[in-house]
Amino acid sequence: MDKASPETGTLSESPRPRNGFDRFFEISARGSTVGREVRGGLATFFTMAYIVVLNPLIIGGAVDGDGKKLAIPALAAATALVAGLMTLLMGVVGRFPLALAAGLGVNALVAYEIAPQMTWADAMGLVVIEGVIIAALVLTGLRTAVFRSVPTQMKTAIGVGIGLFLTIIGLVDAGFVRRVPDAANTTVPVGLGIGGKLVSWPMLVFVLGLLVTLVLVVRKVRGAILIGILASTVLAIVVEAVANVGPSVVDGKPNPKGWALNVPELPKTVVDVPDLSLLGNFNVLDSWGRAGWLVVLMFVFTLLITDFFDTMGTMVAVGQEGDLLDERGTPPRAKEILLVDSIAAAAGGAASTSSNTSYIESAAGVAEGARTGAANLVTGALFLLAMFLAPLVVIVPFEAASTALVVVGFLMMTAVRTIDWTDYEIAIPAFLTIVLMPFTYSISNGIGAGLITYVVVKLAKGKAREVHPLLYGVAALFVVYFLRGPVESVLL
Repeated sequence: MDKASPETGTLSESPRPRNGFDRFFEISARGSTVGREVRGGLATFFTMAYIVVLNPLIIGGAVDGDGKKLAIPALAAATALVAGLMTLLMGVVGRFPLALAAGLGVNALVAYEIAPQMTWADAMGLVVIEGVIIAALVLTGLRTAVFRSVPTQMKTAIGVGIGLFLTIIGLVDAGFVRRVPDAANTTVPVGLGIGGKLVSWPMLVFVLGLLVTLVLVVRKVRGAILIGILASTVLAIVVEAVANVGPSVVDGKPNPKGWALNVPELPKTVVDVPDLSLLGNFNVLDSWGRAGWLVVLMFVFTLLITDFFDTMGTMVAVGQEGDLLDERGTPPRAKEILLVDSIAAAAGGAASTSSNTSYIESAAGVAEGARTGAANLVTGALFLLAMFLAPLVVIVPFEAASTALVVVGFLMMTAVRTIDWTDYEIAIPAFLTIVLMPFTYSISNGIGAGLITYVVVKLAKGKAREVHPLLYGVAALFVVYFLRGPVESVLL
């Protein structure tokens, strides 16, 4: 593929691949190197390795309709296994630097809304059904067609909104921003640190790590984000050894000054044997009789909408960060990317880890230079190793990894300049897309609000023909999605 020379504007030949590996992943063609792909793969893993710990805590903390729980060690092993395999599959088939793992938000929906009305096997069976449906939509071309029907500037807004979403995730995970304890009695729902002050060692680690990373980024140091994560982790280990901070919850009681998830201590053991007993523990039929077909349909619909559009937004945002989108805002091999993501959803249900989906934290790897699926080989391999090296995974605390999310949020935010803010027909939907993602803690909510508003504004201006026919159907589905509470109360 030829590229235009930035100096002359004339076409020049893309760099010739060095070998078959380079040719397959198009490393040179996308302006990358093996070294950058390795750094990117490492950065992506470190920013999302927390899921190996967090997903088991979310799912393992809930009970199903029979009062049963899933074993946390088995959930951790299955979470790492599926994340590793699906990330590798995305690298080889999609050839795009997009890692996958159990989806946050979806796992809570499965654990606390779906499972209590049936067995765990039934709940995971619904996740498998949802994944199969999405895969069918990809194979028929519908999912790709919907993606392409979204206006280019709206896709840009999705990427910017996800950047802000990443930023608030990083700030909250690090404890830098926290919910105000008496939020019901004040107009301020969140605040700085504890009581408006930065008074804990973990917060200091985050602040220093963030400043170091920002300085490295400004100085254009290669591996800036990865260096920031590693340096913050080393500092956190030293701080914990000296100050004995401890976790955020001690004996069931909150410890606001503790580490948010992982306590950064050198492990006593390094290798652990994974428990894979949950693989294949799903049932696709019994839920329909036990919970009722209307309940099941609403659950599947909610899972479907969330997975469908979260991935679309993530794919755009990561491609935007790596300058991998074409003039229509579409990444290369879009159909293959969406197909792998669909397979991952079903695979997560089959392994009892909940739906697996594309992770926006992949943008951290892209910011480190990753441009191809070769980076996924590194991230996927590390997830597979995490099954055996679980004690090492929990060394990196939220406060260290979150520095990357804030920096990447800034980098993604810079694309906001390409939106025409003087054209209210696109600016208003873009604005709602951007602000509702971080403020509602949901990618799908932002996309839904933006697309509904876009359609309404175009209709109000008498420009119905400018709206792609598929967007009318998408907007209608999102109306049902936002009104599913009243719909459920009437139908159920």
